[in-house]
Amino acid sequence: MPDNSQVAGRKADHIRINLEADVQSGVTTGLERYRFLNEALPDLNLAEIDLSQELFGRTVRAPILISSMTGGTQEAGEINRRLAEAAQFHGIAMGLGSQRAAIEHPELADSFQVRKFAPDILLLANLGAVQLNYRYGTAECQRAVELAEADALILHLNALQEALQPEGETQFKGLLHKIEAVCKALSVPVIVKEVGWGFSAATARRLAQAGVAAIDVAGAGGTSWSQVEMYRIADPRQARVAAAFRHWGVPTADSILEVKSGAPDLLVFASGGLRDGLDIAKSIALGARLGGMAGPFLKAAAVSTEETIGAVDEIRQELQICMFAAGAGSLEQLARTRLIRTE
Repeated sequence: MPDNSQVAGRKADHIRINLEADVQSGVTTGLERYRFLNEALPDLNLAEIDLSQELFGRTVRAPILISSMTGGTQEAGEINRRLAEAAQFHGIAMGLGSQRAAIEHPELADSFQVRKFAPDILLLANLGAVQLNYRYGTAECQRAVELAEADALILHLNALQEALQPEGETQFKGLLHKIEAVCKALSVPVIVKEVGWGFSAATARRLAQAGVAAIDVAGAGGTSWSQVEMYRIADPRQARVAAAFRHWGVPTADSILEVKSGAPDLLVFASGGLRDGLDIAKSIALGARLGGMAGPFLKAAAVSTEETIGAVDEIRQELQICMFAAGAGSLEQLARTRLIRTE
């Protein structure tokens, strides 16, 4: 088990590198290939467009997810507080960073405990799925949910990242059956999420059969965690190995379609390189229910809660105006809106 200082050091490295370095994937999201038809005469009033929906027992006032990022250090705790306050202000969803640090080092738990700042939001706890092959079970998953007072649990998949980390944990064999056991036993729904390389239809089908409630595609096109790990690696040869994977992954748009093909009835959340409200709207038209972003919100939260509230508001406005210009008065109508593929 890594000690407190090792955990804190890795988390601090991740925050610093994401804020300071070029960690962009060499792959685009694929969303740039799609366009809405302009509706010159929308039978709508802009102010009456409904962005809300019900998910996991919570009202989400706009289909925006503050994607899982951080926790485990004092700086991370402050960032999470600002993110949670912005989520509460706008009534949007928020995912926490991996809570393994809090499970193994209870003194770090406070950095993940944001429910006091956001009593009404859809809040998602988070653990690495691979930990189910390293002594974790339903008890630890339930502990993460209770610690965060969360509405659902994300189990994230990051096989490539683990393979590139010097301290990586790479025993993924048999993991699906353990995910299935958690789905059956846990008190809240389970969401499975990639961290930036997307899903295939076949894997989506297997996860749906295992009982997961949703998949967050986290496709390629945004932050590349192979690049993040490249900046952490001291050995030049191993850094070059990490750099070779900059173009790896299923682009986000393709990953949404893959998941909908493999598991048509499964809830889909879109993330991985989404940059604005138009990207969220395109994702919903392709089959998603939420659009998640991390980088833009991390940069805003590093400044202040007010900056983060403003960043969310900008994206919400873009989404609302996009729906107006496309003639979609609700998320249900947006999901049925035709996109033009440009290539």
